[in-house]
Amino acid sequence: MSACPSPKPAADRPLAPASVAVVLGTRPELVKLAPLIHELGPATRLLHTGQHWDEAMSGRFLRDLGLPRPELLTGVGGRPRAGQIARSLGQLDAAFAEDRPAAVVVQGDTNATLAGALAANARDIPLVHVEAGLRSFDRAMPEEHNRVMVDHVADLLCAATPDNAANLRAESLAEERIALTGNTVVEVVRGSLPDAAARAALLAAHGLTADGYVLATVHRPENTDTAEALGAVLAELDRIARAGTPVLFPMHPRTRAAVERFALDGLLERLAVTGPVGYADFLGLARHAALLVSDSGGVQEECTVLGRPLLVVRRSTERPEAVEAGFAALVAPGGELGEQARAWLSDTPERLARLAGTPSPYGDGLASARIADLTARLVREGAEPLPTAA
Repeated sequence: MSACPSPKPAADRPLAPASVAVVLGTRPELVKLAPLIHELGPATRLLHTGQHWDEAMSGRFLRDLGLPRPELLTGVGGRPRAGQIARSLGQLDAAFAEDRPAAVVVQGDTNATLAGALAANARDIPLVHVEAGLRSFDRAMPEEHNRVMVDHVADLLCAATPDNAANLRAESLAEERIALTGNTVVEVVRGSLPDAAARAALLAAHGLTADGYVLATVHRPENTDTAEALGAVLAELDRIARAGTPVLFPMHPRTRAAVERFALDGLLERLAVTGPVGYADFLGLARHAALLVSDSGGVQEECTVLGRPLLVVRRSTERPEAVEAGFAALVAPGGELGEQARAWLSDTPERLARLAGTPSPYGDGLASARIADLTARLVREGAEPLPTAA
């Protein structure tokens, strides 16, 4: 396994313009791949499947992150999983047939990730999987199937942590295909977090006091597809607010639709409900929260860079590193969430002080430079086994 080599200067990895196809389809992918896209520079050919596309949100993310306008596929968003993958795969295959890239890069475990991987594999194009080796071992999660399949067809597996690399080895994937790179989330958070003055203004705009509020997000189907699950989460957030701790709740469109469908509006009355916020604003708000409550995979990583405690409202997680390092705990919706939230809020100063001195398990902030260097090597070597670092 290549073990976190020092990245080479960009001049040492020349790539032809638009020769590396970066395929993505969701806003979290835009965020996580932004620093790699900047590292690749003119070599990037950005393709967006449209899985999460709207001008107000995705367009803003592109602008905020300084990303080029992508080639946008059509007719993908709103379809069921199989339809999204099939529709994306057909269009990507046509795009790669017309203009063959030297390599394809995908990240994570979305439907766009799997479609990009299958399109590369069908055309025998070298494939790079960023954030390889995550495993929840929960086959009820569609994402688990996506990430496993992508790992098994990728030529370069960029594992963010030693545990991720161990998962790949346990599935008998070739050692020479695995590289320990760290996670791009570290550099994303450091580069996107607003400065202290901007954060102070942000808190003032929401009427919040640093270290004195809860920031909550809920959007995963396991928490929004039934009235019981969503009601259990919202009821506990309501109890926290009734006890005197403000709860800021930027509400995902899926969650808003579910609240209306299940007539749960009454549980929102004491919460400070907003629409979705931009990525930088979310980081600024998370940086000063006494407690984060979320079912997001990205927040599980971001909390370790921000030094904030997180309750993960999910039945399983593919990111156990945040739990093992003491930043996060896995809780069920309902009483377990409420009990753990009250316990953690009761010792906020001590907990925040401890986490401030705990390093993130996701690396040193140089992941994108490493991945760009390894991608260039893969292109030059034509998907032959990468040499193992000393």
